[in-house]
Amino acid sequence: MNPRIGVVLVAHGSRDPRAAEHTEALARAVADAHPEWAVHASYLDHAGPRPLDVLRWLALSGHDRVVVVPLLLTAAYHGKVDIPAMLDEASELPMDIRLADVLGPASVLLVDALIRRLPETGVDALVLSAAGTRDAAARATVEQVADALGARLGVPCAVAYASAAPPMAGDAVRACGPVRVGVASYFLAPGLLYDKAVVSARSAGAVAVAPPLGDAPELVDLIGDRVSSVLPARVRAA
Repeated sequence: MNPRIGVVLVAHGSRDPRAAEHTEALARAVADAHPEWAVHASYLDHAGPRPLDVLRWLALSGHDRVVVVPLLLTAAYHGKVDIPAMLDEASELPMDIRLADVLGPASVLLVDALIRRLPETGVDALVLSAAGTRDAAARATVEQVADALGARLGVPCAVAYASAAPPMAGDAVRACGPVRVGVASYFLAPGLLYDKAVVSARSAGAVAVAPPLGDAPELVDLIGDRVSSVLPARVRAA
């Protein structure tokens, strides 16, 4: 058996090739930080490989313990439906597969990553721009992150969504009033929705828009925490 722990990062996937590039960079950063793990990126849609294909390959390679990490910032449809359905299909594989939590909501590491990506421009208010979801509970966790980010920086922080729910980033920027507004990006990688948020925010006068979280070191540490949290204590200590 292969003694290395398999770690499968599961991203949403996008037609935009930049998204896969950012996900692969994040996977490489996690692998560099944890050489004891066999780290692989996978995608639920558009790009490949699919998570189930990666799990099957790991099983054929002799891995008997694998952790699946959803590269999702909220526990919405993909986290509640798509990934559990995939794991049901994978249950016949001869390995111990454990599912880690999604990366949100608020944590010190996640807020630190958002702050790292903010341009060094003085602002009077912030907007936390996210992809969006119809899931009210998931949106509530985005609001938690906005509250934590605003508290850390000592400025009000509103939320905005690029799809599925109002307000758009531009509307949120305008609602902040005639002040200098920056936009923090609650996105892991660029793509259609991120670009839509950027255009909306800048058209409303935002003075700065952060890039996606990408392979921020705090995100690498957060993924490490997510993996370790579902491993047995004897494995974590090895």
